[in-house]
Amino acid sequence: MSLVSAFVPIWILTAVGYGACRRGLLGEAAATVLGRFVFHLAMPSALFLALSRMPLSGFAGRSLLAFGMSTAAVVGFGWVGASRLFGRTPGERPIWGMAAGYVNSANLGIPIATQVLGNVSFLAEVVLLQVLVVTPVVLIALDRHSDPAGRVRVRRIASLPVRNPVILASLLGVACSAADLRLPSTADASLTLLAGAAVPAALVALGASLHRPAGARAEPADLAELAVLATLKLVAQPVIAYVAGLALHLSAPQLLAVVVCAGLPTAQNTFIFGQEYGVGETIANRAVVVTTTLSLGTLAATAALLG
Repeated sequence: MSLVSAFVPIWILTAVGYGACRRGLLGEAAATVLGRFVFHLAMPSALFLALSRMPLSGFAGRSLLAFGMSTAAVVGFGWVGASRLFGRTPGERPIWGMAAGYVNSANLGIPIATQVLGNVSFLAEVVLLQVLVVTPVVLIALDRHSDPAGRVRVRRIASLPVRNPVILASLLGVACSAADLRLPSTADASLTLLAGAAVPAALVALGASLHRPAGARAEPADLAELAVLATLKLVAQPVIAYVAGLALHLSAPQLLAVVVCAGLPTAQNTFIFGQEYGVGETIANRAVVVTTTLSLGTLAATAALLG
């Protein structure tokens, strides 16, 4: 029952966003405005605070390597497969790969790690890996394809940390952690309030984006894509993590942590990034909802088999 309770707030806030949009309470641009608020203000605040307070030493190297191998394999397959299987454009491929392998390590990962693993120490390392490695790769690719000519410009990529609030906040957070710097209490309190809005606003935006005009239906290709994405995220990634963990001779508790974290559903950041860059938004929001719903069963089965 406690595992179910971790999912309930996500479903409720997504439903609130859908219902509010359906009734016209937030206006037609609700999903866009809320998404931009999360991307430019709330998410950077949350990432900065989380990373600035996170120690950068004592990593579980082999466990993180096993998780990283599963992430690289699934994101890479999704990135390439999006084009070859479903004809997705180059600009959509990063979102497709992210939907396949970028886990919800924050608002859902924390309660699940606490319940199943007993602590969040390994999850903190997963957050660092995703924020400092996967996120920049995805954002660089999205930024490149936002260029009308689709060219790789070294100067443009080099300036991305300054232009992109997510990357800038992450780098500043790591720098503060490394230097053991702490913000003044007023600034910290202000950022904490803003960071607290990131998850609920993202979920309300996600729900609002799911509202479609009466009579609109998902195309068969969309259902096929969702099936492949859900399989990659909820089956392939934890299986690869399990095999990698065995190959790296992880202990039983380490293996459980790696597989549970790899089996977390698609993060709502995928939808926020897709919305911000105007690519893959529809498949991203559906992937978040479907994998979040189905992961309740897959995570429970994982905990029962390996716990």
